[in-house]
Amino acid sequence: MSVPALVLLPGLLCDGALWTHQTTYLADIAEPQVVDLTRQDSVAGMATTVLNAAPDSFALAGLSMGGYVALEIMREAPERVSRLALIDTSARADTREQKRRRRGLIALAQGGRFKGVTPRLLPLLVHADRLGDSELCDSIMRMAARVGQEAFVRQETAILGRPDGRHRLAEITCPTLLVYGRQDAMTPLEMGEEMAEMIPRARLAVIEECGHLSTMERPHAVTALLRDWLLNR
Repeated sequence: MSVPALVLLPGLLCDGALWTHQTTYLADIAEPQVVDLTRQDSVAGMATTVLNAAPDSFALAGLSMGGYVALEIMREAPERVSRLALIDTSARADTREQKRRRRGLIALAQGGRFKGVTPRLLPLLVHADRLGDSELCDSIMRMAARVGQEAFVRQETAILGRPDGRHRLAEITCPTLLVYGRQDAMTPLEMGEEMAEMIPRARLAVIEECGHLSTMERPHAVTALLRDWLLNR
């Protein structure tokens, strides 16, 4: 019996390492595929790249920026998505302050002052108790360095231009899983609670003692949730 395709979308400054545990331990029930989101400077362009790379029908999971792209795909081609997982993400557009910060980071990067994810930024990405986990934190910093300055500018530009998608959430009809770290400082749990109320078939799962990069920080928990989501016919 054939297994379903599982398309995985990374977040800002992330690559396939974000999904290492999931691609390894879901391979018995799905065909995982991580799509590169480093070459486009709009969320719509990223969505087009995903749709061109994906099979006709697939399960779709995105974390943070990957969630923004997943929601764009649900606007453009919902008939191709059999089930949806949104992880540590938001349907809202940036606030004025968030846009100001992003433009500042773009300017710094374009001026040659790109530093990727530094130890100073890690508290925004992982739970405070994990800051002493050198293997985890080093993996995150190496991942950001691989993505690099130019892709960072393109990704931030894409995020800046994304629309507020809350008014379209009620149109999502496929089984939908929302996963959030309880202590996510980048996309707080209230973002997931808001979407859970708006998406008709949504289930919200909260991972305790976990920050923003839940697939790396609490990989076993996320993989278990995705396994149940894939198998729940």
